[in-house]
Amino acid sequence: MMVFAALLSGCTPSASKSDLNPILTIEGGQIQGVHSDAEGVIVYKGVPYAAPPVGDLRWKRPQPVVAWEGVKVADKFSDAAMQRTRNPQDGQYGTEFHFLNDDPHYSEDCLYLNIWVPEKAPGHPEKKLPVAMWVHGGAYFGGWGFETEMDGDAWAQREVILVTINYRLGIFGFYNHPELSAEDPDHVSGNYGLLDQIAALKWVKNNIAQFGGDPDNIMVFGQSAGGASIRNLCASPLSKDLIARAIVQSGGGLGDFIPTGNGKSQADFDNDGVELMNAMGFKSLAEMRTASAQDVYDAHGRVPRGIGGMLSPHTDGVILTKSFDQATYDKTLADVPYLLGYTGDDMADLSQPILNFAAVRDSLSTHPTYCYLFDRKLPDDGRACLKGAFHSSELWFVFHTLGRSWRPFTEADFKLSDEMVDAWTNFAKYGNPNGKTGNAWTPATKDNPVIYEFKIKE
Repeated sequence: MMVFAALLSGCTPSASKSDLNPILTIEGGQIQGVHSDAEGVIVYKGVPYAAPPVGDLRWKRPQPVVAWEGVKVADKFSDAAMQRTRNPQDGQYGTEFHFLNDDPHYSEDCLYLNIWVPEKAPGHPEKKLPVAMWVHGGAYFGGWGFETEMDGDAWAQREVILVTINYRLGIFGFYNHPELSAEDPDHVSGNYGLLDQIAALKWVKNNIAQFGGDPDNIMVFGQSAGGASIRNLCASPLSKDLIARAIVQSGGGLGDFIPTGNGKSQADFDNDGVELMNAMGFKSLAEMRTASAQDVYDAHGRVPRGIGGMLSPHTDGVILTKSFDQATYDKTLADVPYLLGYTGDDMADLSQPILNFAAVRDSLSTHPTYCYLFDRKLPDDGRACLKGAFHSSELWFVFHTLGRSWRPFTEADFKLSDEMVDAWTNFAKYGNPNGKTGNAWTPATKDNPVIYEFKIKE
């Protein structure tokens, strides 16, 4: 009767909170999100995309999600991957990005993701909203997908679904050993963190329609080691065909800014793993597998740097068959629009590597490559350890989370952040940071090596 009366009066009954937050069925079972503090946004926190990589699954490829009973209310972020505890007094980046927040709990049980969605999208696969999957940085041994500066409210309010992920790090994410390679179906080991990222991307492909997303329009983006991870995802035969656009922030262009092997074979990496095991004081892989995660992590922390090689993704001939550079030149790289950039006071001047990539892509692909420089020198109230437009400084702007920082940002900073979020979400929607009508950005080509600058406009 109430609906009938509303129709007679010419009014349409408004949707209730429960109507806008339906129970969804995804891999593993049923799930329901929670309303964000931002208007019109639902967030799903701590959604499993693989089985916990614990016990016998330590140093194995990610396995399917373990099913649950009932409705999982996704209202809490998960544990972050095992790593060193950070706090406000713990070095420059600890001060910058963890000034206001305690560290999360760390554990091996970390393979979870988070999703921010416009509230009218869940349960409506016909909406086909663009999707962006964020891969955090941290040199492959730190970070998580829900750090203070990372949030999807501003993205969802612009009709783009944002997904952020955790993945295995350090000794748990990139450890090689001959016995691990022998037990693997393809006889490789060490790329577990990269495999986690691929598993998360496949999960998004298979499940995001339930949240109103378009599984055929997934943008991947990341910064620092996360940016290098995007290069790996675009080069890997296991993931490159799942990607519609890609953004690399401070992750390099052409060249070995963050190398993936330097010509070493899987056997070389396995030998590094044996050396590392011995230096950690373990007698066998079996002993390492039965030790607690904290004991393994602490043992690795006592090993002098340089022993056992780098713990990071490498070309193994299967998961990553060739470097980003090789894939670019031989046209096996994901053939999609790219956006690459760096900050004014980054760890290196990346202008030439990203312009070199744009020039090569210009000759091999019809898709555009856009390049940018973030050159806002962040304001300081006297507490800053990091000065200028330092490495990672753009993250506050890309996620529109300046209000979470202790820095004295101005109205002009918030306008710059709006400009960046608009550009990133336009790129997710159209493969063009200008959107449908703008023309401020010009693709970088061999004959037009242009880099768009983000800075405060006086």
